[in-house]
Amino acid sequence: MRGDTVEIVVDAGGVTKTYEVAATRAGRRVEVVNRRGMVEVSELTRGGTPVRTARFMASRVIALVEHPAPRRPAGRGARRPAEQ
Repeated sequence: MRGDTVEIVVDAGGVTKTYEVAATRAGRRVEVVNRRGMVEVSELTRGGTPVRTARFMASRVIALVEHPAPRRPAGRGARRPAEQ
């Protein structure tokens, strides 16, 4: 969902660097995968096609913070709980 963001803090030899991957358009999402010593953060389309990908060595990642997009409140036509 547009607004999904992931911040990655990486050790760069005595200095830390911060990277950010965000869903830039409506319908896209950000996915984090940890495999074979690598952390992979990808922006994906609705169909699952990667638009851009950032890869980091897992041993160098200090912090990984996910910020989900704020969800919209129920709009018109949404189901409401029955009153008792």
